[in-house]
Order: sequence, then structure tokens, then C-alpha cells
Amino acid sequence: SQALRIHNSLVALRKVCKRYEYKAREERGPLNMVVDQFFPLLLPLAQRLIHPNEHSLEAAMTLKQILKIFWSSTQFFLPSSAANATALSLTHPQTMQPWFIILEKALSKPLPEASTGLEPLNQPQSKEERESWPWWKVKKWAAQIMVRLFSRYGIPAFVEDEGQVFAEYFSKHAAPQFLGPVCDTLNLRPNGQYCTDRVLHLCLSFVDHAIELAATYKMLKPHLDFLLYKVCFPTICLSQDDIELFDNDPHEFIHMQTSPLTDFFDPRISATSVVNNLVQHRGQDTINGLMGFLNGILQNYNNGSQNHIEKDGALQIIGALSEILFKKKRYAPQIEPLLVTYVFPDFRSPISFLRSRACCIVQQFDFVEWTDGSNLNNLIQLVLQSLSDSALPVQIEASKALRSLIKAEGAEQTLLPVLPQILKEYFRIMNEIGNDEVVSALQTIIDQFGDHIEPHALALVNQLATAFSSYCIAGQDDDESSMAAMQCLECITTVLKGVCERPDIYKGIQPQLLPIVKQILGNDGEYIEYLENALDILTYLTFFQEDLSAEMWETFPLIYTAFDQWAFDYLYLMVPAIENFIGKSTQTFLGGFALLPSGRVKYIDLVFSMVKKTLTEKRSSESEIRKGLSLYMTVLHNCRGQVDNYLPVINDEILGNLNTEAVNTRIAIFKILGSALYYNPKLQLDELERRGATKNIFTQWIQDYESMETWLSRKITVLGFSSILLLPTSSLPPAVQSGLPQLIEILTKIMERMQEDAQKVPEEEDNNEEVDNDIEDDVRGFGEDEDVRTAEDDAYLNAFSNVRDDIARFLIGDEWGDEDDDDDDYISPIDDIDTLEFYAGSLKSALDREPMIHSILAPEVVSSYQRLVVAASGEKQENDGMR
Repeated sequence: SQALRIHNSLVALRKVCKRYEYKAREERGPLNMVVDQFFPLLLPLAQRLIHPNEHSLEAAMTLKQILKIFWSSTQFFLPSSAANATALSLTHPQTMQPWFIILEKALSKPLPEASTGLEPLNQPQSKEERESWPWWKVKKWAAQIMVRLFSRYGIPAFVEDEGQVFAEYFSKHAAPQFLGPVCDTLNLRPNGQYCTDRVLHLCLSFVDHAIELAATYKMLKPHLDFLLYKVCFPTICLSQDDIELFDNDPHEFIHMQTSPLTDFFDPRISATSVVNNLVQHRGQDTINGLMGFLNGILQNYNNGSQNHIEKDGALQIIGALSEILFKKKRYAPQIEPLLVTYVFPDFRSPISFLRSRACCIVQQFDFVEWTDGSNLNNLIQLVLQSLSDSALPVQIEASKALRSLIKAEGAEQTLLPVLPQILKEYFRIMNEIGNDEVVSALQTIIDQFGDHIEPHALALVNQLATAFSSYCIAGQDDDESSMAAMQCLECITTVLKGVCERPDIYKGIQPQLLPIVKQILGNDGEYIEYLENALDILTYLTFFQEDLSAEMWETFPLIYTAFDQWAFDYLYLMVPAIENFIGKSTQTFLGGFALLPSGRVKYIDLVFSMVKKTLTEKRSSESEIRKGLSLYMTVLHNCRGQVDNYLPVINDEILGNLNTEAVNTRIAIFKILGSALYYNPKLQLDELERRGATKNIFTQWIQDYESMETWLSRKITVLGFSSILLLPTSSLPPAVQSGLPQLIEILTKIMERMQEDAQKVPEEEDNNEEVDNDIEDDVRGFGEDEDVRTAEDDAYLNAFSNVRDDIARFLIGDEWGDEDDDDDDYISPIDDIDTLEFYAGSLKSALDREPMIHSILAPEVVSSYQRLVVAASGEKQENDGMR
């Protein structure tokens, strides 16, 4: 039929538009052409399909496709006219207004029940069928477009310059125009009519934006009671379906509550947001009346009304407003009495979902400073009892609530004696269901009681390893189990951190963890989502043990294989573990071999292969190149005198990269050159001479020394330059001989700078960060004539403006900013070298050996050297006295 052909053509056109939906503005040329050519045809078709007398399902399906095309064409950018310079694009209000009318009529179209016999006929009865019925789909797409337009153009102050004209029109005309059908849709359920959850969610989201715009808030203000008490409150309350699911299928109930999609589809979330937004930004019109309404429900319940659903809804709203109430002078003092009077009794309620709600409220009011210590102790006991509640959802919420209480003053004395029982309950719950928040709560407890975790460490790791294996299997088909598995590994890392000073415990833990690490590093990336955690665990195991076992070394070639085949982007996390292997078991590293498909390969050759791949891969960022180069430095520092035959390889790889424009990368190369000079100055200078690079290298090095901001780059430069002074001048390359005065001058300046920095009194860290906990007298928020614009909004706009260029560079593959690398975390044998003493000793040796050097130095350099010698002598005497 003709209708079918049109529908299928629109489906094809949507696919074309969808291909460009997420493209940058400058890459949307073909989409702009589609809009130019087809929207003049789609508009009259949509206008005919939305006519009040058009009720067929074919019309609804066709209109739905048109709206989806409109969505894909406009959700990120309003298309500009590509072909016809005289045509008005969709950025022009005159062009967009007919589409606004279509959206308005689509959302306001009546959809009577099938029993009425009115058009459109045969509306389905089941919830699932209604959600997929074409006319409800039309409403869903219309509402979704309205919300997106409001979020992008509703507040002109937040819109970029090119969209200002459209934003002004939208905020003054379109947004108020849309608010009528939105509110009519919100009125369906209070009037006993049906509305799908998705459409209700979108309409509430529209209202959430409308609260912040003065023009639309003025229209809403006379209807706030209706909005709060007839729409939002009933929406927030549990439905009978929710309660049945809670009681009969608790696993599915928990899954629905924790699903990341909930925020995008559940009208309960958007209704809560509306209430929160009203109280926060339009408080003078809402907070007192709302709190009176909620207190009335709680008092009626205690007086015998026994409306469990209303009480749960009231507590849910109060919990959502917790931070706002805490900052209001009138309500802050009432929080503790409110919890004691209305929440504590629910821990023993026969109604399971009220017991669960009580645990939720504890989490939301975790900032309460308890004036009566007995109330806190009572609450802790109630939460502990809830860990073994008969209802699984209550157990889950109790495990999360305990995390919120453990940092309260006095909580540790109550919890510490029962820590073994607490851990047992957590593992029992974890065996029942894979929930990442439960594991995260356990991690918080372990972190809080780190000093007392040693006796339980082996059992904890054993349980967590078992739980990981179980979740990992389930996680192949269940994202929630996958997240729980990841949390198990993070929890293991927390245990390792807590017992890091007990290497004997590490030896007992290691057999439980190495199989997991090998499982993740092997298997061709099947478990790549856990790789970061596995590398963290391996870093702990290799750093805090002095002797690395043969079983531990079995993971070393797995790191290489993972990097080479499927985990190139994880180099940053691999390097710390590799550095630990090199530093802790240097001889094994130098003499060991890995059995690869290509044959026996030395461990050191694996590392050099990783560095070479990082340097040659086009996808490597500058920071990744620097991280790879640091492995050369680690080898030179730990294997001094044992890797002479690798110096040519290092020079071959690094010198070709010295012409980079990235200053930090050049400095990383100079750190390797300095390390090589310290390793063996004669061999390294010979390598530079053999390549004819000596003069250029030192010229560039001296030019860049001012850019060396980190301790490590300066120290290695001092060690490298000072090592040159240990050689007779006659044995130095001509370029170094002629530049020796300048080299000593720069060396001395760097040393002086290091001394100045060392003598600076470090500024005390201000750990008392300003927390916005001030009690506010004012509850008014913004007046009805004001658009909502907060300090957070201004800070965001300012930050976004400042980083916009950085974001653009990042998105096209350049560096994000130009921060220093993590030199502070670098550990090697050069840490034990006193830089000042090495400098003073090397220069003194040179002057004693060849007094004529003294005559070629500028007087100020000699004076600086003499001051540094005195400082070195003083430090040496002080250090000797402390021994």
C-alpha cells in the first residue's frame, strides 16, 4: 500500500539521519542536506497525520517515524541550511514554529480507553502493550523532543552565541506553549486515566526544567499543590506491583532499583527531582507547605492510620531533601528527633518495605551529628540486626547503611567487637546476590578498620576471591554481577593496603590472588574489564614483598603478551608492576626467559620490545610515550654495570624522538640520557659521538633545563652532568670540552635551585576544606521573575569555557592539558644518592685533578659552588650526627 511504502521510506531516511546524529557540527553536511530536501516534505505530511480526525495506526506509525527523524536531526545541533542560502534553517523560529505545533498536538491528542468506543479505537489493556502502542509512542517521541529542546535552549544564559536567537524565542514562546499539553498529560492519572510510565517520566522532566525558567514557573506557580500532592507524591509512592515484586521476587526488585537505566525511565526519579528542584530553587512557595503535608502523614501513621505506602512515600521525599533540610535553620534541629520518632520504629515494623526504607533514610542522613550518643548506639544496633533481616532487600540496604554510620563519632567502639560477625554477614549477603554496592560497603568497612583487619586478612581475601570467581561467571550475562566482581577486586586491594607492612601475610594471600591475576592477564582479553584491578593487585604484591617467587614471575610474560596483543592502552597501569619486578629481583630480570610462541625471549628484551612499540605506534599519546620511556630509566638505575650492550639500543630509540615539540617528552628523554651518563659516562658519550649527536644533544638540553620543574628531572640532570666531571677533560668529546664552562654553570644553577626548593618551608595542607554546611535563614530561593542561576552553574560555565580548547584537542587525539608526569611516585636506587654531595664531590674531584678548570669558570659560578660545598659539608655533618 501507499502508506506502507511511505513508512518504509521514512525508516530508511531515519537510518541515514541516525548515521550523522552524533557527528560534530562540521561533519554534519550530509545531514543538513537531508533536512533541506526532506523536511519541507515531512512537515505537511506530519500536519496531516496529526489532524484531530486522523486516528489510524498507520498514521501513528508514520508520524512516529517523522518525529524520530526530527529527533536525530536536532538533538545535538539545529541543522543549518546546506544548499539554499536564502532558505530559513531550523535555527530560525519561523521555520521551527510549525514543528512546535505538531509536537504540541501530538502530546495533547486524547487516547480514550477501548471500552469507550471512541477513536483511536482498541487501545490495549496490558501495560506492556500500551507502552508499545503506536499512539503512545508518538506521545513519547513528542515529549522527548520537548525535553531535549528545553534542556538545550530553555535558559538563554547557558546557550552559545549562535543559538541565542532561537533560545530567546524558545524560552518566551515555545516553552510556555508546550507547558499546557505537558500539564494536561500529568493530569491523566489523577483523573483516573492511563498514562505510560515513559511519557509521565518525560513530562515530569519537562516540568523540572520549567521550574528554572521564570516564564514557565509563573504558569506553574498557581498549580504547585496539584503538582506536588496529586502528581509527584502518588508517583513517588510504591505501587502494588512494586510491593508484590518486593515480597515475591526480591532479586528482581533489587535489580530494578539498582539498574543504571532507572534514572532515564522511572517516573519516580523524575518526580523526586521535581520536588527537590522546587524546594531548592523556589523554596518560599513550597517548603513549608510540603513539610507540613509530610509531617501530617507521619503523625497520622503513628496515630493509627497505618497507611504504609503513604508513610514510605513521605520518608522517601524527606530522604531526598536531606541535604536541603540540613541547611535550613528551621528544619536542621528537627532532623534527629524526626529520625528517632518516625524512622527508628520502622526497623521493627512488620512491613518489610518500611524496614528497607528505614535503612535507606540512614544513608541519606549520614551527615547527622548526633546530640544524644544513645540514639547513635541504638541506630547502629538496629542496622546490625537488619543485616540478618528475613527480606533480602532489607539486608542490602542495611549493608549500605552501615557504611554510612561507621565514621560517626563513637561508632568504632560499638562495631569493633563484632567486626568478625559483620564480615560474616556481608559475605553471606554477597553469596546470595551479586551487588556492587554491598561489596563497596564492605570495602569501606575494611578501609575504616584497616588497623584491625590483619587477623581477618586471609579469610577476607579467600572469601573475596571466591566471590569474584562466582560473580565473574555470572557477569558474562549480567552487568550487575560484573560490577560486583570488579568491586571484589577493589576490596582485595583495600585489604592489601591495610596489611602492607606485613609481608608475611602477603605470602599467605598470594596463592589466592595469583590465579585470579593470571586468569585476567591471560585468555586473550576475555576479562579485560577487570584488568585495571588485576594490575593494581599485582603492583601491591610486587612492591611490598622483598622476594618475588617463581610463581609471581609467571605473570611477567603475561603482562607483555597482554600489552602486545590486546591491552596496549593499559601501559600506564603495567609500568609500576614491571618496575617492581626489575627493582626487587634484578638478577632474575636480567637472566630470566619467557617461553613465548616465538621461542625463548629474555625478560629484558620483553621490556625493550614494549618501549619500542610505544614509541613507534601512531596511537601512542605523548604521556604514554613518556611512561614507556621511564622503563629505560628503571633498567639503567637498577642494572648499573650490567646492561652495557643495551646502551646502543636505548640511544637508537630515544634520539630520534628528541625533535618532538612536546617539552615534557624531551625532558623525559633527557632523564634517560642523564641516567645513561650516570650509568657509565664514558660509554654514553661514546654512543653520542658515534652518532654525531653530542653537540646537538647538549645544546637542546641546556635550552630546556629551565623547563625542568620536577625533582626527578633535575636530580638526574645533576647526576648525569656531574658524572661527566669524573672523566678527564682530555677524554671528553670536543663539543663537551668546549662547552664545559657552560655545562658546569648550568649544573650549578640546577643544584642551587634544588637547594632553594629543599629549604622552603612546605605550606601546611589545609585539610579543613570549606564545607557548605552553613545553616541558612532564607528558604526563598529564586523569585518568580528570576531564572534559576546558581553559583554552581556559573562555575561550570567558567570551567567549561576554560577547558573548551583542551577538550577539542583531546577529542582529536592530542594531550589533555600538559601536566607533569608522576615523578613523585618513582622509586629507584638513585633515591639513596645525596644529590648535593654527589655534585660537590664530582666537581671537587675535577678541580683537584685539573686545577685549570677553575680558571675557565665565571666568578659567580665559583662562588655558588663554594656555597654549595659548605652546604654539603654541613648536611654531611648533620647526617653523621644523627646516625
